[in-house]
Amino acid sequence: MTAALIVAHGSPADPDPQEAALQALARHVAAELPGWSVRGATLAAPGALERALERLGPKAVIYPFFMAQGWFTGRELPRRLALAGMPDLHQLPPFGTDQDLPALMAQVALAGALEAALDPPATTLLLAAHGSKISRTSANTTYDMAEQMRRLTPFGQVSVGFVEEAPFLQDAARIDGPAVCLPFFALRAGHVAGDVPEALEQAGFTGPLLPAIGEHPLAARLIAAALLRCALPER
Repeated sequence: MTAALIVAHGSPADPDPQEAALQALARHVAAELPGWSVRGATLAAPGALERALERLGPKAVIYPFFMAQGWFTGRELPRRLALAGMPDLHQLPPFGTDQDLPALMAQVALAGALEAALDPPATTLLLAAHGSKISRTSANTTYDMAEQMRRLTPFGQVSVGFVEEAPFLQDAARIDGPAVCLPFFALRAGHVAGDVPEALEQAGFTGPLLPAIGEHPLAARLIAAALLRCALPER
């Protein structure tokens, strides 16, 4: 049996909802992978990572349910794996950089616009993202995705707004004309549930706000495909 652990940041202030959401995602991924053992754990839920690793064993593949290759995926997650006694587990690139994500983003954004009776060539696609005051990785990953959306979709414009750095979402969302907002986030947490809609309201944004891309039902299939690509004979 092949094993995989999907890991997200979670919410230190209220870890249970995101822990439950990640475990539900793991079940959906497992349904796409007969013969695999797939679990989910957040770094914020006390003991969750360690318990999952103990059940999966030392050959588990780690799938970071993060939007960029940054401090958490590059340093904190490896540190936590080492503390759990499994420093050498194979870690895949994060969800936000997955090779299949641009196609899913394009599909979701176009469907959202059409459902709202918006004409894509006359509509702006606004990507709402986290950003960072410290690292450029988060912003660069979002700008790369925006460029992909310009190539893959017929939207008249594709713009970007961040929660934690300029251009701030409340400014980027001041759009003249029809627009649709797609959050470039993994889990529905504080930013997606609170900061993003609040920023759009401040900006007078009247277009549809779609669910975070990580919440889409096809995200589980995307993760399953990534795990299959990396699957090796007995490691």
